Amino acid sequence: MLIAGFPAEAFGTNCFVVAPAPGEQCVIVDPGIGVADRLDEVIAEHRLQPVAVLLTHGHLDHTFSVTPVCKARGITAYIHPDDGEMLADPAKGLSADLTSLFGGRLAWSEPEDVKPLDDGLVLKLAGLELTVDHAPGHTRGSVMFRGEDEGERLVFSGDVLFRDSIGRTDLPGGSMAQMMASLRDKVLTLPDDTVVLPGHGSETTIGRERAHNPYLREALQAPRRGF
Repeated sequence: MLIAGFPAEAFGTNCFVVAPAPGEQCVIVDPGIGVADRLDEVIAEHRLQPVAVLLTHGHLDHTFSVTPVCKARGITAYIHPDDGEMLADPAKGLSADLTSLFGGRLAWSEPEDVKPLDDGLVLKLAGLELTVDHAPGHTRGSVMFRGEDEGERLVFSGDVLFRDSIGRTDLPGGSMAQMMASLRDKVLTLPDDTVVLPGHGSETTIGRERAHNPYLREALQAPRRGF
């Protein structure tokens, strides 16, 4: 499997291009702010053909370039229905200070073709097979994408899990209780050798986070999810 990741110009959001191999079709995960030029370079370098954009959640730093990327290539965007409203109006996921930061300077349009991501859905795109895990907490519609590369397990965790940390839960739609349940039920159930490719920061493994991430230790004590 070919995985080419690079940070966006703002907020250090990781954008990933994933394909079975060079010269094949690919999917794009979380095209954030100012990624267009670098994305074009990666696609050209590896002779790839994008077929879809996968969004781990609806926050603007992960979705900023989704419409131009999809429009330029005539491809579909995938997002969980609980975050779909943020594709129509990104301000619904922003705090007051972030709303004022982007404010009227943001010219926004929703992608023409949007399809839903449901929990447990197995996506078969570009010769890849990725399983969707709905993991709310950072947002109501946060998801992770699980796959395998020649027997090596991996997960694109979005803002559910970072190295030594997790995504914030104080923005609209966030919930620490839901996050703790998602960490316990969706993250801690993964094998220790699973490689974690997060929405921000460097890659890690489930085993490392199980040993060092304080939020995972806390999640073990979280009450059972009832929402």
